[in-house]
Amino acid sequence: MSDLLSIIQETGNPDPVYLGKILDRSPEDVEKELTFLKDEGVLMGWVPLINPSKGEGGEVKSVIEVKISPEREGGFNRLAHRISKFEEVEDCHLMSGAYDLLVIVKGKDLHAVATFVSERLATIDGVLSTATHFLLRSYKEHGHLLNREGENPEKPAVSA
Repeated sequence: MSDLLSIIQETGNPDPVYLGKILDRSPEDVEKELTFLKDEGVLMGWVPLINPSKGEGGEVKSVIEVKISPEREGGFNRLAHRISKFEEVEDCHLMSGAYDLLVIVKGKDLHAVATFVSERLATIDGVLSTATHFLLRSYKEHGHLLNREGENPEKPAVSA
C-alpha cells in the first residue's frame, strides 16, 4: 500500500495540501496520485465515520447471514451482485463457514429491515435461508473506538 493510502486511511482527510505536508510532497503531486488511484478503482470514495450514539441516528443496522445456492457457471457471484444492488444493503461479503454471504442492511426501523428481508431478500431464487441480527450498540468501527472506557452514551452526565 502506498504511503498516501496509509495516511488517508489513518486521517480520513482528502485535502492534497494537508496530505502534501505530511508526505513532504507538493499538493499538485498528491492530487495527481489521488486522481490516478481513483481512475484505477483503488480509491473509491470518502466515507465519514459518525458515532451512532452522538449522531442524528434513528436508523437501524442489521447483520444478515444468507445461505445461497451456488450456480454452475458463476458460483456465488451473480447472486451476491444482485443482493449488493439493493439500496438497503450497505455491505455484502462472501464468507466461509455456516453461511455464504454476510450482508449489512440499514433501514429506518426494525419493521423496515424485517420487511426487506422477508419480502425482497429471502424471496430471491437461490437464497436458501437468512438469519437476521440487529445491531444494538457499536463500540468500534473502522479501527476507531466510539466511546471512552466506562462512558455510557445513554446516561446523562452527572453535574456537581
